[in-house]
Amino acid sequence: MSAVEQNAPGESGLYNRIAVLRAERGITRQDLADAVGVNYQTIGFLERGNYGPSLKLAFAIAAYFSLPIEAIFSTQPFKPLSQQVYGAWSAPATREGD
Repeated sequence: MSAVEQNAPGESGLYNRIAVLRAERGITRQDLADAVGVNYQTIGFLERGNYGPSLKLAFAIAAYFSLPIEAIFSTQPFKPLSQQVYGAWSAPATREGD
């Protein structure tokens, strides 16, 4: 997992990829908050797992990113995107003596 993705779901019991999606698209918390009609601090609480979104907010975030809700929120830890896209990842084999 990248440093941006979380290892624990926090108080909400949900894992999410909001920070990852914002980072890859160059979107600030304020930009996302303005687009979905919440305070920028709410986005931070969501990203840290301290707050579970309402269904309305979850749908708004999914629509903003043009992704299904389950691509953004989960009750299970997310696999790294490279693993989801390209399959199982294993460490490269090392040559003898390396």
